[in-house]
Amino acid sequence: MRDPDCIFCKIVAGEIPAKRVMETEHALVFEDLNPAAPVHCLVIPKTHIPSANDFATVDAEILADLLRTAAAVAEKLGLAEDGWRLVTNINRDGGQTVGHLHLHVLGGRPMRWPPG
Repeated sequence: MRDPDCIFCKIVAGEIPAKRVMETEHALVFEDLNPAAPVHCLVIPKTHIPSANDFATVDAEILADLLRTAAAVAEKLGLAEDGWRLVTNINRDGGQTVGHLHLHVLGGRPMRWPPG
């Protein structure tokens, strides 16, 4: 399923360029245009899923692939040993600015807590 107005759906379709880092059957990883850390990639499902609020209706295989892909990209980019952060924002108050589920892979510096 694709939302024709969604910027991330357009990236998946190749209509909008992005610096792609990794791709699997269900996921696409690309660099964030406004990085919040030295390494900041977005892991998105290739199918349109609005947010983590929709997990109950999503095939578990897709969700598992998103998490495996996030770990694989952290390994590929040299973050696994020192550590990295995985974040998803949900809706307006959670800081979600694009209505397509995306996981932020952040690393390359110590992460502080609380994050926001």
